[in-house]
Amino acid sequence: MPAYFDFAATTPVDDRVADVVHHYMCKEFGNSGSRTHTFGINARNAVEGARQHIADVLHCEPSDVIFTSGATEANNLALLGLRDYGVSQGKQHIVTTAIEHKAVLEPVEYLEKHGFTVSVVAPDANGIVSATSIGDALTKETLVVSVMHVNNETGMIQPLDQIAKALQNHSAYFHVDAAQGFGKELDLLRTARIDLISISGHKLYAPKGIGALVTKRRLSGDRPPLSPLMFGGDQERGLRPGTLPVALIAGLGEAARLALLEIASRIKKAKNVESSVLQFIETAGGVVNGDRQRAIPHIVNASFDGLDSEAFIVATKELVAVSNGAACSSHSYELSHVLRAMNLEESRLRGAIRFSFSHECQLPDTSLLTAQVERVRY
Repeated sequence: MPAYFDFAATTPVDDRVADVVHHYMCKEFGNSGSRTHTFGINARNAVEGARQHIADVLHCEPSDVIFTSGATEANNLALLGLRDYGVSQGKQHIVTTAIEHKAVLEPVEYLEKHGFTVSVVAPDANGIVSATSIGDALTKETLVVSVMHVNNETGMIQPLDQIAKALQNHSAYFHVDAAQGFGKELDLLRTARIDLISISGHKLYAPKGIGALVTKRRLSGDRPPLSPLMFGGDQERGLRPGTLPVALIAGLGEAARLALLEIASRIKKAKNVESSVLQFIETAGGVVNGDRQRAIPHIVNASFDGLDSEAFIVATKELVAVSNGAACSSHSYELSHVLRAMNLEESRLRGAIRFSFSHECQLPDTSLLTAQVERVRY
């Protein structure tokens, strides 16, 4: 098997997480809504324990955590869920960025088609959005500002603390898509001014199909006034009806617990892998896209002059599994909207490769990789 370097697309399930999932699938398999027997009570305790583990990572309250099927659903609930309130208050303006995942951009486009106005803020050449630009885009009608935590293609960490300061005298809700950064970077996601945080389990060694939307209270005691997108039950404060997938939730909770417990050692190991990747890129004549001093170590995006990324992927598929964009778009490949927003040259867009990895990865024989790069250069 080739070395797997596409962790930004999805991660394997940690064996310890898998054990927890299996336990609540096959041993204590109760419905957390069943309150009359031990099976249901134990299931509910597992769900509430998972809320606590997620809250520990974010320094929020366990009651803030609403379980969803993943960050895409959480993003939709955060943005579309504010629609009714925005219309009722005459606040129908949204601020977001040109580097967001489509799970944010497409709900925003939907709202724009239904009467909202949108300001899309561009990043700088390193893929970083300026807090000043976000502040300049605000109007009295701004309902929500949505800025991601860590970019899924470049690994660039966005200045959430500075954006929070730009919003301190504004009523707009601050939503953060933290799919790539949750459990990998702590301080910025603990910024008190953030109202809504979307997370996804399968980016952090938990199963696919589970995530959460964190809906924090403001000093007034009020939460963001979300309306549900689905109906049929009062689970998750009525915002996400349906029987809770206890096993998946318990797995996400365990993944969050382990991430917090092991974050220092994981980052140290990931930086060692990053060094190997950067050395290969330099040897192979590549150029890194973005400022590595402002990125998580787990994602490196690089372009190789005279190289088509699709050709690289095919040529090296027996050695390494990498990508040239977000997995959600791979079935209809287009040049990266993120790198395009950074105003990179067309040749760099066409030759861009994303290496994304865990703290336990090892790069395959770099001499073989370099030889393959040389072979497919045009």
